[in-house]
Amino acid sequence: MRQNIFVGIDVGASRTKVAILDYEKNLVGHAVKKSGTDFSNSAETCLSVSLKMADSSKRDIVSAVSTGYGRKNVSFTKETKTEIGCHAMGCYLYFPIAITIIDIGGQDNKIIKLNEEGRRTSFKMNRKCAAGTGAFLEEMSARLDIPLEKMDGLAGQSENMVKLGSFCTVFSATEVLENIRKGKKIPDIVKGVFFSVIRRVLEMDSLTENVVMTGGVVAHNRNLVKMTEEIIKREVLVPKHPQLTGAIGAALYAMEDSP
Repeated sequence: MRQNIFVGIDVGASRTKVAILDYEKNLVGHAVKKSGTDFSNSAETCLSVSLKMADSSKRDIVSAVSTGYGRKNVSFTKETKTEIGCHAMGCYLYFPIAITIIDIGGQDNKIIKLNEEGRRTSFKMNRKCAAGTGAFLEEMSARLDIPLEKMDGLAGQSENMVKLGSFCTVFSATEVLENIRKGKKIPDIVKGVFFSVIRRVLEMDSLTENVVMTGGVVAHNRNLVKMTEEIIKREVLVPKHPQLTGAIGAALYAMEDSP
């Protein structure tokens, strides 16, 4: 028996994400892969993995929508939507209230504000500087000679955070090396790097009462969420799959646009 499904593809500069929803808006399949240099191939690979998870095939796809940096490089979609719209749609599905969305990605970060009806009231995006993004964390992990996946655990071990004075990736790297020379503990430096990311993002715009954090950086570094809560002094909402909100939003648009 054919299962009707809706596909969303979020092709980011760093990672490609695919989400598959059924008619009840349940996430039945998903995948994440490095985007690499062939966006179309990455999208096809993620789609194949997602379809297998959903126990479906391409003929079951009612509609598909792509979004993200490489959205026009996806061969199996006819419709595209903006990243801002898809992230808003994906977050509002799980948190249908007035929210401020903080999305921290590999190459950019976004702050999107929605009202109670899910309508966008404002947004800001940073693409001019690596500070506050996953690329900044990758650079710092390389400087510290620490695998990126171990950064979050180290930040959680910190007892005396080292604050970095600069937002600039180059200057921050110099500060990191200087603190190593001074004998500062690695967990304290890593937590300082995390604090620098949060501070850069929070300076982009004000926040409303309900804050949602998404993105691949959030998915793999939960101490960023904990630290943000400490700074803004309230709970931060995080969807079950924070890296997939853009792809989920694209799938919701596919559902809206279907016959």
